[in-house]
Amino acid sequence: MVNFNNFDFYFITDSDLSKNDIYSDTENAIKAGCKIVQYREKNKTKEEIFREAKKLKKTCEGKAIFLINDYIDIALACNADGIHIGQDDVSYETARTLLGKDKIIGLTVHSLEEAIEAERLGVDYIGLAPIFKTGTKEDARDPIGIDIIKIVKKNVNLPIVAVGGINKNNVQEIIESGADSVVSIYGVLNSNDVYDEIKDFINIIKRCKSK
Repeated sequence: MVNFNNFDFYFITDSDLSKNDIYSDTENAIKAGCKIVQYREKNKTKEEIFREAKKLKKTCEGKAIFLINDYIDIALACNADGIHIGQDDVSYETARTLLGKDKIIGLTVHSLEEAIEAERLGVDYIGLAPIFKTGTKEDARDPIGIDIIKIVKKNVNLPIVAVGGINKNNVQEIIESGADSVVSIYGVLNSNDVYDEIKDFINIIKRCKSK
């Protein structure tokens, strides 16, 4: 299981939202203190995705955990630290068989039942989503709310990454409810300074965790 004590902010790339490019965004995220990066790309060829993933892996080397969204073949080809999958993607069992026991596998869940099943399967962490309404996924489900974080925390012994509609105004309540880490794609990439925005998030989260 991944120790998320120091992984306060979980950075996910988004080439469509980026005001610069995914490389500078990732570099700034790491400089700001981000310790985990997920490369997510749905609109490019596998060749382009592999090329970008390989470059990002090098950027993260020795500085941050590097995960690939969905693509097991790309993760294996660039020797990523693991993958993140959704409920409708390749099964956890298949992913674990192909990746081996030492790679990290995260799974998106939307309910307590899915979180319990994720723990039974043996995933390394769960992405609980969407907490609030989000505009970064066209197929996003209805918001599940903050209370589910507390419920999952009481019943499941897995690190929780909260995802969906999170910003600096609501992140404190998210952490106080039991989330170990948060994702804020739009809040960060729509800002004028990725470094400063992530730094602010991390400072708020660290203050909450130190109480």
